[in-house]
Amino acid sequence: MLLNSDTEIINQLIKRDETAFRIFVEKYQQLVVNTCNGFVHNSDDAHDIAQEVFIEIFSSIDNFRKESKISTWLYRIAVNKSLNFIRKNKKHNILRSIDSYFNDSDGDDNKFEVPDNDLRYNETGLENQERVDILHKAIGSLSKNQKIAFTLNKYDDVQYKEIAEIMDISLSAVESLIHRAKLKLQKKLLNYYKKNEY
Repeated sequence: MLLNSDTEIINQLIKRDETAFRIFVEKYQQLVVNTCNGFVHNSDDAHDIAQEVFIEIFSSIDNFRKESKISTWLYRIAVNKSLNFIRKNKKHNILRSIDSYFNDSDGDDNKFEVPDNDLRYNETGLENQERVDILHKAIGSLSKNQKIAFTLNKYDDVQYKEIAEIMDISLSAVESLIHRAKLKLQKKLLNYYKKNEY
């Protein structure tokens, strides 16, 4: 039996069809792993969390509301499991780099650009590692909802509309969360660089 559409796959998943589950995992594994990695930034941990996500999907597929996209439900579960993992493992940083986060064309004329050389791990020296740690702490200091919206948009390239569905909030609330997250990160990073000017 060929399973082409998500609807067909989901209908078979509800019947606990293992072939459908394998097809589903193959189709969405990269999306889930990438989402998890956007929060925990460790490939092994991301794959472990992704396994938990798919196990939950298989066991709770009956709860899926078909009026939303399956990817929206997947994102929601992946985000929740990633945040749970972070809470249980305080040593893990939220993001390894915010290299591209301030390089989008959203019209912010007063955008603070983080120097590229402060975001790369392949440079030696404790000073560079300290700056990278500051970036991680700045992202970690965001509120839970700011962190979710910001990471999904900037790391996973999820559009505002789908973020609103994932988080079950309004579109304007998503825009506000991401805007406030950017301002908070810019302020923290700018303060750090001002204190450490040579």
